[in-house]
Amino acid sequence: MVVLGIILLLIGLLASINILFVIGLVLLVVGLVLNFVPVGGTRRRYY
Repeated sequence: MVVLGIILLLIGLLASINILFVIGLVLLVVGLVLNFVPVGGTRRRYY
């Protein structure tokens, strides 16, 4: 998701298409947040 965000961000900048720039920026931020925030908690559960 981060790579797709960077690609769309660059295409949006080079082609000066604002909607691609915004979508790329949103994908980049969401991808970075999902990489750094553990989903499902930090505890390991052993059953």
